[in-house]
Amino acid sequence: MWYVVQTRTGTEESIRIQCKKNVSAEVLERCFIPYYEEQKRIRGEWTTQTKVLFPGYVFMITENVEALYEELKTIIGLTKLIGTGEEIVPLQEEEIAFLESFGGAKQVVEMSQGVIEHSQVKVTSGPLQGKEGYIRKIDRHKRKAWLDIEMFGRTQNIQVGLEIVAKIE
Repeated sequence: MWYVVQTRTGTEESIRIQCKKNVSAEVLERCFIPYYEEQKRIRGEWTTQTKVLFPGYVFMITENVEALYEELKTIIGLTKLIGTGEEIVPLQEEEIAFLESFGGAKQVVEMSQGVIEHSQVKVTSGPLQGKEGYIRKIDRHKRKAWLDIEMFGRTQNIQVGLEIVAKIE
């Protein structure tokens, strides 16, 4: 089962490293942070950077959530397993399938490319291909797209890299 741990934004990598060290391998199968690639112009050159896709969240795969809950108490920093009230709830199958198709095995959402045809965005390559319905806003100059995704029981606003290579009227 996939679970989500809420942390303070900016401490995700520290929490992930502590979990790998302190939580036993029998309890924690995998611990990861999904990233996305974005292009930034630095001194006139376009460079690719990776940023956290869901700031403030670390994903964990375990079959024994009670043991994980107990072992998370040894982690320095604020960690909270996401759930409803007192119950810890795993991610739903659709959410897991979306994350796996979007970020792949490495959980890095690569840059996508697309065109604008008659005010409609058509993604021609990359993980956003076929997911145009999630796009809420585009910034062509910053090469970014903002998406609305149902995740953790509520709508998450996330950013991903999208380069629009042409506009066709």
